[in-house]
Amino acid sequence: MATAGTKLTILSRFFTSNVNSKPLRLIGPGTAFNGVAKYSASAATVVKDYEDYRKSLYGDITHKALLVDAVGTLVVPSQPMAQIGEKYGVEYSEDEILNRYRWAYGQPWGRSRLRYVNDGRPFWQYIVSSSTGCSDAQYFEELYNYYTTEKAWHLCDPDAEKVFEAIRKVGVKVAVVSNFDTRLRPLLRALNCDHWFDALAISAEVAAEKPNPTIFLKACELLEVKPEDVVHVGDDRRNDIWGARDAGCDAWLWGSDVHSFEEVAQRIGVRV
Repeated sequence: MATAGTKLTILSRFFTSNVNSKPLRLIGPGTAFNGVAKYSASAATVVKDYEDYRKSLYGDITHKALLVDAVGTLVVPSQPMAQIGEKYGVEYSEDEILNRYRWAYGQPWGRSRLRYVNDGRPFWQYIVSSSTGCSDAQYFEELYNYYTTEKAWHLCDPDAEKVFEAIRKVGVKVAVVSNFDTRLRPLLRALNCDHWFDALAISAEVAAEKPNPTIFLKACELLEVKPEDVVHVGDDRRNDIWGARDAGCDAWLWGSDVHSFEEVAQRIGVRV
């Protein structure tokens, strides 16, 4: 017999995946719907139906905890890598470096099962060399140290602080879930935003990287909540959305499902 949490996970995947206008058929006892139903609606209507369903279960606040991805969702780099590399002879444009970075980042990392081990230096040396074509040790050290400082990053959403404050004020817990090395904690302190969060689940500390469900489950453990009571927000469909859903969490894609943390708060049921 399906539990409430199992049914909620089924509904989450249905409502957030099937958002086109084609008729859908849902069949089967043991699912949230019993029998056959034809469903045709716009994406906005589908999302609203799911949110209304959660509110029928939990009240106005639809989730007990919010998980947030770091790079690309909470923070983004401030200075292009190409500008830093000019004095070292890096000739690739920023777009070329980004394309090479994506290729290198997607390659199997054979030195260990994790890319980010401790401070992640071996992995980042490989990434920098592959992305820029420059293997100069001094260039790597300057780049590596630069991205440990607050100058290298800025918030994606300038209103993030007041939103997280409002979310936590109503009792919703907040955590960062990130594929990152051990520099993330001091980086968030340098950005003066570490106190916005109740917990951090960092891959280098957890020994699991998104989309592995383990890192999401660790975040739930740290917050003392069940996965079905949690929503994760991130900008990577594979790592953030698929990974969170595999862990049993709800998930919204940054830049598509939601575009600001105020929108995240509103969907949870928190007024900012």
